[in-house]
Amino acid sequence: MWFKNLQIYRLPKNWAVDAAPLEEQLARLTLQGCGATDPRSIGWLPPRPGGSLIHAINQQWLLALGIEEKLLPASIVKRFASDKAKEIEEAQGRRIGRKEMREIQAEMTLELLPRAFIRSRSTFAWIDRDNGWLIVDSASPAKAEEFLEHLHKSVEAVPAKVVKVTQSPSAAMTGWVAAGEAPVGFTLDQDLELRSAEKATVRYVKHSLEGEEIGQHIAAGKVVTRLAMTWNDRISFVLDDNLQIKRLAFLDILKEQADGQAENDDERFAGDFTLMTGEVAQLLDDLLAALGGEPATARSGSDG
Repeated sequence: MWFKNLQIYRLPKNWAVDAAPLEEQLARLTLQGCGATDPRSIGWLPPRPGGSLIHAINQQWLLALGIEEKLLPASIVKRFASDKAKEIEEAQGRRIGRKEMREIQAEMTLELLPRAFIRSRSTFAWIDRDNGWLIVDSASPAKAEEFLEHLHKSVEAVPAKVVKVTQSPSAAMTGWVAAGEAPVGFTLDQDLELRSAEKATVRYVKHSLEGEEIGQHIAAGKVVTRLAMTWNDRISFVLDDNLQIKRLAFLDILKEQADGQAENDDERFAGDFTLMTGEVAQLLDDLLAALGGEPATARSGSDG
C-alpha cells in the first residue's frame, strides 16, 4: 500500500475516537453497489479484501471509499430519446415540445441505466492518530473533498482542516530555486513550473535548474507553482502552490526494505503500510518545517 498523491488535512492530536466505534459508524454507510436504475453508489469498503473497514496498525488507520458509476453518455440518451420522439410524432401526427422532450429523455435514462456498464474506483485515506494527519491519496482535490464529505456523513464530528503554513509554498519554492539551494533534508529535482501574474506559464521537464534562463523568469516576476524534489534520498515528489503533493515515489531502498521483511501478501500489505506511514509522517514534518511551520492559531485550533 503505497500512496501516490497526498491531499493533506490536519486532525487534532487529541481527537477522542477509537478504531472500533469509528468502524461501527462507517458500517452504516458501506458500498451497496448500483441498483438497476441507480446512476451512482458510494460507500465504505475494506481496504484489504476480506478485512475490516479500518485496517489498523497501532495508531495508523487505512480507510477506503468505494464509488460505482453507471457509464451512460448523454449522447446515447439523446439519440434514443430522439428516436422515441420521432416515433411519437409519426404515430400521432404532432411535434414534440421541449418539456415533453425532457420527459422522454428522463424515461430513456431510466430505461437504459440497467444496461449501462459500471465503472468502479476507490479512494484511500490514512489517519495518523499520533501525529494528527488525515491524508487522502488523490491527485484531485474534488475527490478528496468527496471522501471528506462522505466521512462527515458517516462519523460524528470529524474535525479535519486543510493544513496552513506560515510561508506560502509558492514563495518558498521560488526562493529555493532562485538561490539554487533546497531546505535541509531535500534536494531540488528537474521538473519545474513558473507562472506570471497574468497566468503565463513556463514548464521545464527533466531540465537542469541551473543557469540564467530560470533566474531571468523569476527576476521578471514569475513564481514557482510546481517543483520536483527528493526527501533524504528516500521519497521523490512534486510540490505545488496549494501544498498538494503529487507523483509521490518511494525509492528502491524503501521498497527493498519492505520486501525483505514479508513472507506473504498479508505481511507485505501490512509492512508496506507501516513503512509508508512512518516515512511520510517524517517527510511532512520536515516539509512543514521548511515552510515555516504552522501558524500558532492553526496549531491551537488543531488541538482543540
